[in-house]
Amino acid sequence: MGRRPVTVRVARWSAEHPWRAIALWAVFVAVCFVGGNAAGLKEATDADMAIGEFGRADIIVTEGNFDDPAVENVLITPRAGELDIAKARAAAADAAQRLRQVIGVASVGAPVPSRDGGALLVPITMSGDPETASDRVQPLRDATAQVQAAHPQLRVEQVGGPSINKALDDTLGKDFKRAELLSLPVTLAILIIAFGALIAAGVPVLLALSSVAAAMGLSTLASHLVPATDTTASVILLIGMAVGVDYSLFYVRREREERARGRSGLDAVEIAAETSGHAVVVSGFAVIISMAGLLLANDAVFSSLAVGSILVVAVAVTGSLTVLPALLAKLGRWVDRPRVPLLWRLTAARTGRHGEPVRPRFWPAVLRPALKAPLATLVVSVGLLLALAAPALGMKLKFPGMEDLPRTTPAMQAYDRLTGAFPSTGTSHTVAVRAPAEQADRVRGALTGLAGRAGGDPLFAPVESDGPKIEVSADRRVSVLEVATPYASRDDRAVRSLHELRDDLLPAALRDIPGVEYAVGGGVAASEDYAQHVQEKLPVVMAFVLALTFLVMTWTFRSVVVAFTSILLNLLSAGAAYGLLVLVFQGSWAEGVLGFTSMGAIVSWLPLFLFVVLFGLSMDYHVFVVSRIREGLRAGMSNREAVAYGITSSAEVVTSAAIVMVGVFAIFASLSTIDMKQLGVGLAAAILLDATIIRAVVLPSLMTLLGDANWWAPRFLRARAAAPPADPPAPAPELVGAR
Repeated sequence: MGRRPVTVRVARWSAEHPWRAIALWAVFVAVCFVGGNAAGLKEATDADMAIGEFGRADIIVTEGNFDDPAVENVLITPRAGELDIAKARAAAADAAQRLRQVIGVASVGAPVPSRDGGALLVPITMSGDPETASDRVQPLRDATAQVQAAHPQLRVEQVGGPSINKALDDTLGKDFKRAELLSLPVTLAILIIAFGALIAAGVPVLLALSSVAAAMGLSTLASHLVPATDTTASVILLIGMAVGVDYSLFYVRREREERARGRSGLDAVEIAAETSGHAVVVSGFAVIISMAGLLLANDAVFSSLAVGSILVVAVAVTGSLTVLPALLAKLGRWVDRPRVPLLWRLTAARTGRHGEPVRPRFWPAVLRPALKAPLATLVVSVGLLLALAAPALGMKLKFPGMEDLPRTTPAMQAYDRLTGAFPSTGTSHTVAVRAPAEQADRVRGALTGLAGRAGGDPLFAPVESDGPKIEVSADRRVSVLEVATPYASRDDRAVRSLHELRDDLLPAALRDIPGVEYAVGGGVAASEDYAQHVQEKLPVVMAFVLALTFLVMTWTFRSVVVAFTSILLNLLSAGAAYGLLVLVFQGSWAEGVLGFTSMGAIVSWLPLFLFVVLFGLSMDYHVFVVSRIREGLRAGMSNREAVAYGITSSAEVVTSAAIVMVGVFAIFASLSTIDMKQLGVGLAAAILLDATIIRAVVLPSLMTLLGDANWWAPRFLRARAAAPPADPPAPAPELVGAR
């Protein structure tokens, strides 16, 4: 017999020395976690995240070293009818007096009436670091509440960046805590149903959580090479739980199946390592390749997500090959304790009294059309998925704006009243200009003229009575002008105003000034530039992921056809997910069902991130199922029999793994923000489609139709067929008997 695969040798050593393997894993996780915390996290700067012209504008503004304190406002409006200006001014004076006595308030400005006289605004400048202003804003809100109590006939509200951030942090913080609290019990409940035993259900969760802890520490260390963003930890948790549960679920189910057949504990672990362990390694490489594609996006956010995801997948693969065999060997038959009576009887029935797998009737019924009429089944199923994918051709990409944040908080309701009364405080474009210091006066004159011309254009908000606000840096080299538009950031008219400013107004205003550099930033610019960036990078990332995945699958299965069809099926799955996202979120029909307000577009970063995540996670199932089909072939089955065996023997474990992920991702769809809703729905729907229609209908019909051609490869790729690691049971006669 030849040399055993490394997965088998590592698993056997771990199974023979379980306490050593468990201790080494515990030390590894502790060292990673503690070492990462000791090293500290290096976060990405604005310069790291600069994209397009918006990024250039941000860099110019940063070079100006402006004193940019946090600003709050007290907004005074009538509860009904017209504003009593005398009472409003009395309330404004009361607010100013109270707020000047609050620690953290640097100054209180004079009251500013709105153009229509329907509101009065009291500007407040906070002292201290603006980055921490939201943590220090509560005393100001308390003072404003006292003013409201003293003037009940008016509506007195505080609104500004710090108070909005605090309100959103409170709301979203509760959202994420709820998601975290729900995800663990949901995962455990599904695994208990799948295994019928508490310990067997707990082992995958234990591996996933320990993998996440180790990867968190490693990613903190890696941040000194690739700076992290505030989303990195969330993605590590999301991906880590998904792959950690998947890998150990595949492994544990195969080990249980072999023990039920009468194998010894050590032999069962060894066979699980050679079959499921090998599939875990291949699928792990596939996920890592997909995530590595994000590095080609040349984007600090995607780079940090790529590094975090690669680390957690690598750790999960390592754990499934080392500590998982040790745990299974040490637990032995105790892995099936304590049993949940009804659920245990159901799961035990699937393996029969004497260990022979007993197939449930559901999957053979689903599979029968693919085996009896593969061409018709393939055409119908692929046609339906292509129809579902078709709306993706009309996908629009935008960043969520302030208008897309949940309106359940008083701060956001006050923001709407503020922007309604004072349009210049809403959406604005940031004009950033860098020029020699001696040109500062000419730049100021040009920007003043620009503001006047823009103010007369209906695409822009009128200039306030005190004139345009132009900031000039201390060295007189950088000048900044805010040009407001009365439209929401994702409104087409706001986009037109951006292009008019960039293409016509600004170049015309500055064309005669020597040595001048300029750029237009702001929320609208960030959305447009990032959407263009994603559209440019998505083909590059896709080509990289597809090419490397094709090579890995070709080498793994020694088949060009299997590799090619794997790519096509995963592209079909991703396309269907894109189409479903467009159907749900670019229209308004699902607003009441999911509790959102349609932004008429998909969040800009989602298609690229969704592609690599779905492609990687879908490959998990594909590798596992095709590996089972190849086992059947190596045991002497015909192609049709092997397809029947591979699908029916893997269907339950693939379905269990998919339900875990769908359950966790669906929790994200219940969060308040539109980007998390879209991410949750996209991932949940895609995984569900992939584990059911793709793997149970499209894949078997395609492989049945191709027959022996599935395994074609050039001569140099062909390898001797290895002996099967286990004797697969005969396929159900009602499936393979029909010709």
